[in-house]
Amino acid sequence: MTRNEFIKRLKAGLKGMPAEDVAEIVGDYEAHFDAGAADGRSESEVAEALGNPGRLARELRLEAGIRNWEAGRTPSSAWAAVLAFMGLATIDILILAPIVLPIIGVIVALYVAVIAVFIAGGFVMVVGPFSAMPGGAIAALLAGLGIMAGSVAAGALLTIVSIWVINALMWFGRLHYRVIEPAIKSDDFA
Repeated sequence: MTRNEFIKRLKAGLKGMPAEDVAEIVGDYEAHFDAGAADGRSESEVAEALGNPGRLARELRLEAGIRNWEAGRTPSSAWAAVLAFMGLATIDILILAPIVLPIIGVIVALYVAVIAVFIAGGFVMVVGPFSAMPGGAIAALLAGLGIMAGSVAAGALLTIVSIWVINALMWFGRLHYRVIEPAIKSDDFA
């Protein structure tokens, strides 16, 4: 594979990433080709040593997703990181999908349940005083507030669990694949 073919395939794999990130990555790989030429190696030797550009692009997308997740833990950065991970795990998708998809489904269902319980607590708080609830109006108000507070606490715990799940996926991605910053460095075992 020539230098131009390698760079073209790398750029195609990085499509959709910010232009400045793509330019920086492409510049790094062009520097590899320049260094290889300075050492007397052919373009095909350098391309072979660098590996499959499509695979490299998926790994770089995962690393960018992990960095975005670590920089700002937002739902959009979490979703981008999970999608980048799933894109890299195309071979392992048959193994991972039966594990990851039910976990994501349960988390989403629990978020829906937390929201429904919060709304039910609000309903109890608003309607309870007018419906001759046992204990009177104060009991209804306190019961509604208690239900709402419990759902907020459950939502907070669910958010912590969601962060743990995303962190576990990112750790697995770094551990299982050869990416820029591996989870386990070789000098950790020395």
